[in-house]
Amino acid sequence: MQQIFRLPGVVLAACLIAASASTLAIEPPAWAYPFNPPDYQPAPDDGVVRRVPGGAVTYPLGQTRNPFFAPDWHPGDHPPMPAIVAQGRRPDTLACGFCHRATGSGGPENANITGLPFDYIVHQLRDYRSGARSTAMPQRLPQKFMISASKNLTDDEIRQAAAYFSALKPRRNIRVIETGTVPRPVVVNWTWVDPGGGVREPIGRRIVEVPEHLEPFELRDPRATFIAYVPPGSLARGEALVSGKRPDQVTACASCHGADLRGMTIAPPIAGRSASYAMRQLYEFKSGLRTAGNAALMKPVLEKLDGDDLLAIVAYLASLAP
Repeated sequence: MQQIFRLPGVVLAACLIAASASTLAIEPPAWAYPFNPPDYQPAPDDGVVRRVPGGAVTYPLGQTRNPFFAPDWHPGDHPPMPAIVAQGRRPDTLACGFCHRATGSGGPENANITGLPFDYIVHQLRDYRSGARSTAMPQRLPQKFMISASKNLTDDEIRQAAAYFSALKPRRNIRVIETGTVPRPVVVNWTWVDPGGGVREPIGRRIVEVPEHLEPFELRDPRATFIAYVPPGSLARGEALVSGKRPDQVTACASCHGADLRGMTIAPPIAGRSASYAMRQLYEFKSGLRTAGNAALMKPVLEKLDGDDLLAIVAYLASLAP
C-alpha cells in the first residue's frame, strides 16, 4: 500500500521511494533520502549582502547560489582553491566547492570530503565519471549534480581536487543528541530543518539531522554546524557494533578504517561524518547498489545487520571527533 509522509504544508509521496526500491531487497530509509516538496521554492534573491558568523567577506544572496562559484567565507581556513573547486568549468562541470563548500565540509545532503585520502577521492570521482558508482535515489538533486558534474572531469581536474581536499583537516561540526522526541522537521534544499515553533513529535526509528542555524547552511558556510537527533540507546548499541563487541553480527570497523576510525590507505575516515550521508552509503553497500571499489568487502560485513543496527552505527560514528 502506498504510504504518504506528511509534513507541515507538504505531502511527500513515498511512491517515489517505492518505485526506486522496487527491485531491492530492502527499501531505502526515507529519513536519509529527504526530497524537496513539489512546491518548494527558495526565497527570492533580494539583492541584500549577506554575512556569516566570523566571515571575512560578504556576498549577495544570488552569488551564493551560483553553482559555478564556491563562496569563500573564511579564506584563512584553507590554501587557495584550484579552479575546479572554486569555479568548476562551464557549461556542465560545477564547482566542487559549491556543493561541498570551500573546505569540503558538506552537509547532510551530500558528503563531507575534508581530509579523505587522495587515492580514495580519485577512485570515487573516476567511478562517478565512468558510471560505476550511482545511488538509490539519482533523482535527488545533490546526487544528480554529483553524477552529472563528474562525467566531464579530466584526470588532471580529479587529481587537483583530490590533492586539495585530502590536505585539509576536518572540523567537528555535528552534535548528537539522544531523545525520544524531535522538532517536527520540514525539508528545505534537500535537507531536514527545524522550522521553529516548538512543535515536537516522536523520533521513532529514524535520525533527524538538521542545521543548527539555517542561514549559514543555506549560504554554504563551511563552518555551519548540525544537530543529529537519534533514538535513545543508539550510541551504546552503535558503539558495541562498531567496536566489535558483537562479532557474531559484524567485524570491528577499526580493522579497515583504523583504530581511531580516521581512515587507512584502503578505507576512508568514518568518524564525525554526517549520519544521514553514512546511512545512505551503508544502505547502498548492503543493497548492492554500490559495487565499485571496496564494495565487495563491505557487503558481507553488513549482511547480518538490520536497519536499526545501521542507524545505531551511523549515530555513534557521527558522535565521534573526526
